[in-house]
Amino acid sequence: MLDAWVHGWTISRNTPAPVPLPSGSRVDVGLPGHAVRYVLHAYDAGLVDGLRSPDTWLKIRGEVALDARWEVQPREYLMTTQLSATRAVVPPSYELTHTQRGAILDVTVTAADGSVAARGKAALARDAAMFDQIETSPEHRRRGLGRSVMTALASAAQYAGATAGVLVATEDGRALYSALGWTLDAPMTAAVSRG
Repeated sequence: MLDAWVHGWTISRNTPAPVPLPSGSRVDVGLPGHAVRYVLHAYDAGLVDGLRSPDTWLKIRGEVALDARWEVQPREYLMTTQLSATRAVVPPSYELTHTQRGAILDVTVTAADGSVAARGKAALARDAAMFDQIETSPEHRRRGLGRSVMTALASAAQYAGATAGVLVATEDGRALYSALGWTLDAPMTAAVSRG
């Protein structure tokens, strides 16, 4: 599922397609502070030890100890689910909308004043949907809006032909996704080199 994640990530973030490597993929992101990203199925010492450019990001399946030149980020989690079509419900003072632009599904929940209360997107990559940038504004948390966004995205992705969902969660996100039936595939080590 990690390959589905990286393909979806490149679609969601509008980067060039991933370049296959023996141990994973390289994505030439090209942004300030994020020049390139390596997504690896397992730690590859030969590859990682040779990376010297600043603003190089790693995402490695598993728990990995890296040397001091890498700024290790908080633990992340690769999670998966089988998609199902379930109707998303929001509280009466909110409105949920979803759109599709090519392979990208967007869901937005707006509050009565028109402000964005929650949002998220999913990128369709083969038969999987990679869920990305799921967020709820602080003043609208604990109202089930994150659950509504995830449910709407899952239904839209299944309707578009995806059968599985994949995402990389933070520690906080892991609790929400687990409650929604997502399962842990593996912990992920994320790090960045500042040169």
